[in-house]
Amino acid sequence: MTKEERHALILDLLMHQDSILVTDLSEQLNVSSVTIRKDLTELEKAKKLYRNHGKAILIDPYSENRNISEKEKYFVDEKRLIGLQAASLITPKDSILIASGTTVHALARHIHAVDKLTVITASLEVSSILAKDRNIDIIQLGGLLRHSSLSVVGKDAESALSNFSCSKLYLGVDGIDLDFGITTTDMMEASLNRVMMKTAQKTIVLADSSKFQRRGFSKIADMDEIDHIITDSKIPSSTAKKIEEMGIELSIVDSPVFK
Repeated sequence: MTKEERHALILDLLMHQDSILVTDLSEQLNVSSVTIRKDLTELEKAKKLYRNHGKAILIDPYSENRNISEKEKYFVDEKRLIGLQAASLITPKDSILIASGTTVHALARHIHAVDKLTVITASLEVSSILAKDRNIDIIQLGGLLRHSSLSVVGKDAESALSNFSCSKLYLGVDGIDLDFGITTTDMMEASLNRVMMKTAQKTIVLADSSKFQRRGFSKIADMDEIDHIITDSKIPSSTAKKIEEMGIELSIVDSPVFK
């Protein structure tokens, strides 16, 4: 088998799996691990895959801290459907926490309280959206403003949460790595998110399928601390199966089909 044939086969295998170990590639292609590592190095330099702890993956595992106005342009329909599904879980006279990010903005746009609802949020945009509904009592957390996300972080926001207890936390993330956990690109946001998780009885992660097998700079929590994930149907079936095997409730909304 030539080097070009190996490269083609490696990429074909990755199209059907989330990731593949160097040792597994070595066995399947009947070459040494050294040869496989050289192949992966060449393919990574060509930007056809990424290497990560002894394995290869197809997508860049690291998330950038992009401005929220830019993030709003991506996966708009998926986020809308995720937000709609998330809003359906809210019950009459509920008390909920909403973190920050474009997917929770989509959630806020679908919240229409038929009875009294209390919302605590770090997001200025979420407060602005919900302020139109007089049935919703909004507690806007204070603190240091993150300009990129239009949300607050810091000790003031964290300490305020010690006075509350909520049924649910709706949490947006920058990355979900099944081995590493859920992450964001900002340390202070990760810290606030951890306090939010302690304040809520249940943590519901809202994430479009592009967030899987990616990592932000700061870890929020391990996977076993998550109760429920809502995503779209472009999530790889193998990833969905692993999540369910972890005992995490998984809701998958249909991704829009464009003709």
